Amino acid sequence: MKYDFSHTEKKWQAYWQEHGTFQAEEGQEKPKYYVLDMFPYPSGSGLHVGHLEGYTASDIVARYRRSRGNNVLHPMGWDAFGLPAEQYAIKTGTHPSLTTENNIRSFRETLQAMGFSYDWSREINTTDPGYFRWTQWIFLKLYEMGLAYQSEVDVNWCVELRAVLANEEVEEKIAEGLTVVRRPLRQWVLKITAYAERLLLDLDGLDWPENVKQMQRNWIGRSEGVEVDFELRCHRKMLRVYTTRPDTLFGATYLVISPEHPMAEKLATAPQLVEVKNYISKAKLKTELERTGLQKDKTGVFTGSYAINPANGEALPVWISDFVLTSYGTGAIMSVPAHDSRDWEFAKKFGLPIVEVVKSPHDVQDAVYEGKDSTAVNSSNSEISLDGLAFPEAFERMASWLELKKCGERKVNYRLRDWIFSRQRYWGEPIPVKHYEDGSLGTETDLPLRLPEVEAYQPTETGESPLANIPEWLYGTDGKGAFRRETNTMPQWAGSCWYYLRFIDPRNSEHLVDAEKEHYWMNVDLYIGGAEHAVLHLLYARFWHKVLYDLKVVSTKEPFQKLFNQGMILGEDGEKMSKSRGNVIPADHVLEKYGADAVRLYEMFLGPLEQVKPWNTNGIEGVSRFLNRVWRLVHPDTEGPAAVLDEAAMPGELLRRMHKTVKKVREDTECLKFNTAIAEMMVFVNDLHRTGNRNREAIETLVLLLAPYAPHISEELWEALGHPESIARAPFPTFDPALAANDVLTIAVQVNGKLRGTFEAAKDASKEEMLEAARAVESVRKFIEGSTVVKEIVVPGKLINFAVK
Repeated sequence: MKYDFSHTEKKWQAYWQEHGTFQAEEGQEKPKYYVLDMFPYPSGSGLHVGHLEGYTASDIVARYRRSRGNNVLHPMGWDAFGLPAEQYAIKTGTHPSLTTENNIRSFRETLQAMGFSYDWSREINTTDPGYFRWTQWIFLKLYEMGLAYQSEVDVNWCVELRAVLANEEVEEKIAEGLTVVRRPLRQWVLKITAYAERLLLDLDGLDWPENVKQMQRNWIGRSEGVEVDFELRCHRKMLRVYTTRPDTLFGATYLVISPEHPMAEKLATAPQLVEVKNYISKAKLKTELERTGLQKDKTGVFTGSYAINPANGEALPVWISDFVLTSYGTGAIMSVPAHDSRDWEFAKKFGLPIVEVVKSPHDVQDAVYEGKDSTAVNSSNSEISLDGLAFPEAFERMASWLELKKCGERKVNYRLRDWIFSRQRYWGEPIPVKHYEDGSLGTETDLPLRLPEVEAYQPTETGESPLANIPEWLYGTDGKGAFRRETNTMPQWAGSCWYYLRFIDPRNSEHLVDAEKEHYWMNVDLYIGGAEHAVLHLLYARFWHKVLYDLKVVSTKEPFQKLFNQGMILGEDGEKMSKSRGNVIPADHVLEKYGADAVRLYEMFLGPLEQVKPWNTNGIEGVSRFLNRVWRLVHPDTEGPAAVLDEAAMPGELLRRMHKTVKKVREDTECLKFNTAIAEMMVFVNDLHRTGNRNREAIETLVLLLAPYAPHISEELWEALGHPESIARAPFPTFDPALAANDVLTIAVQVNGKLRGTFEAAKDASKEEMLEAARAVESVRKFIEGSTVVKEIVVPGKLINFAVK
């Protein structure tokens, strides 16, 4: 019988669906395993082969864990709110819900065609009112806790899209030719900064890639420093700055404030006022990325005002520069150009003084010195001296002195800023807040608050969403009087912040999640997704989870115990797949030509899961041939029935080979080293064909090993081998450690006690065989030829030492 992947894959996909093969069990007797993909946004372009990599990896783990006796939760859903669907609606007049529904159907068909073992009975969609009702409920809890508030915020406004962009989206949109400016808008903001310390500390207990944890640490940006008050000459006020280097206060030669600082214009003297106003206006047109780039040319304007350095009484000019952001620290900094590269460049450009206060290996007039591993110099007055002190001691002495003088206080600061939670668009979760005529706020009591039907999706000229143009939805009255509903909607991040919880209990209409079910399933044992979500999605989800933990909705402090970032699969040209490059390989095309099992195996065989790899269609041909070789172990005759298998005991060599294969595949699967696990199975198949042995135990073991990787062909072969039940929950093979032990040892060879080479020898090799092999090692032979060997020391299984003279 010839292997017909098309027929086989359709057959078993229908079987799994009909029998609910992969539904997680409701009982809690078995040990659980929760494996989760970062669920996709269902775009109109469909899935390409690169998208399938992470999903294939998680599916192998899910299938493997079922075969190891775990109760596995492996769900799938759709992150379906967001700007792309709305932009498509604007262009075509198609309602975003219809576009989303069609895209989801396409995605689901592809994922099912890949044979992924999702529990489709738990499928969720963030645009489903039954789902976003609970997203709105979480928002109201945040509001009740004082963690959601309104603020006039300078945002990144995309002129063409009429929408607010996250800082991380700005560069991409500018590259697309869109215009992004800074403008103030009323926004809802979530106080994620209240959880900064917990978000930082709890990273240590997570099994995540270290680079991802470091990215989160950097984003949170905890720093210990001092807020210092500088008296403003002629203003009788204080200008407070934040610094992590109070030990360099004697070297401060000027101050810089942000263009948005509340005192920016007030500090401008009459001769400087016009120039200051012009500079501030230009700064508003720049994005944060443009303002803070390390390579950008430094710009600034002198206010005309001076502040007094509390350490030495010197008058320091106060400048305005757009590299200072009002959102970090106090929006004002003290500049020590000798020991900060940004300050040094600014000082050089504008002719400001540079004073050495940390002992430097070169002249600080010529180059900056930023090291902390030196001692303080030129840092003393009649009350305090830092000279000769290293950084830690100098920091402590200056901080204590400033606090004693009541012109400074120690402060822990974070780079993390509160989360702007508003979007001025239609296709998002409505924010369930009412604005009353007296200025007070109220909340919706009847959730979900649904979106109204609209004909036009463009944001308004004022910056409000299209909801502002729907009076029948916008206005109402209740017991408190007339109100106007909130027109901002939530960002796409909202629905993805907590979806992992809803998968646990997706049809619960009374609670976000049942407490008992949550306690059993949480936290997620393995979370697989792209590194592009290393910061924001993961940080936001962790923040919401901690809020829910404080509300006693969840029982764990963290949502995702283990995180794995798969590498990217590039196009055949070695570039990232994109429509503009024309190098996208649609998933449906390769599935139709090669079948799901070949695609699954090839994606995993390309290389280590975490690495970037280029796609090569020739490679999938080789994997397809391998599957046909597996098939021929059971069906050697393309026209005849299945082979009659040997029921006798295996020869010793094949038995050892089988146990080594089981050990290797099992260990590699658990470590997500799928490429080497597949390679080991290929070696075993070669051995079976080479020896012509069709031992039943060996072939059944191979099929069980292959099942998580290539489930369709494994199901078909399992059935042909006489098993009426699905292979999906058949126990994974075990191995005998003694039989799986390596029978080849690496032996070290020394000459006069110095290591000169190694060789491999059989575990049971005789002393004479070992000595002969040792003498033949090229790097050893040159040390013993022409010399007299006076003694030969053999330590069995470890080393040989030749004593020569």
